Amino acid sequence: MFQRLFGRERHANRAITEALYAQIVAAARQTVFYSEWNVPDTPLGRFEMLSLHMFLFQHRLRGQGGVAGEVAQVLIDEFFMDVEHSLRELGIGDVGVPKRMRKLAKMFYGRTAAYDDALQRDDRDALAAALARNVRPDAGNWPQAPQLASYVVDAVSKLTEQPTDSIVSGTVAFPVAKAA
Repeated sequence: MFQRLFGRERHANRAITEALYAQIVAAARQTVFYSEWNVPDTPLGRFEMLSLHMFLFQHRLRGQGGVAGEVAQVLIDEFFMDVEHSLRELGIGDVGVPKRMRKLAKMFYGRTAAYDDALQRDDRDALAAALARNVRPDAGNWPQAPQLASYVVDAVSKLTEQPTDSIVSGTVAFPVAKAA
């Protein structure tokens, strides 16, 4: 038992978590999002894209029990720890971090509910509208929203094709976003 808690398995699980999180972050940082699709290259814009990719990962593993469920939970915990760390790097003090974290968690779960609803109804227009409302709330009309919605649908499909065993072993692949 101690070997499992403090030994190799714990380090292997950490390596898997770090590998998955790095792949999610890399997918969220694809240059096309910021250079071609006009996602704001700001802390909030990067939060939106990381949130979107974390949603896609969680969406893929939803309903999976056992190890997959555990991995999904560990990754969402990692995501929120990373967000908290980023707030501190931006200079938010100890007093302000909990308030901002509550706000960002509410934002995350609100967005994921909207994206999930649009995907369940297979409504790309609703998905594009939700993405525009969240990623570019100040833009009014955001012409690239349908491109991002298509990317999300492609990502759901690509993630669905990946075996759960492969994902929980540390490999997840998102599609490459391409300029129009």
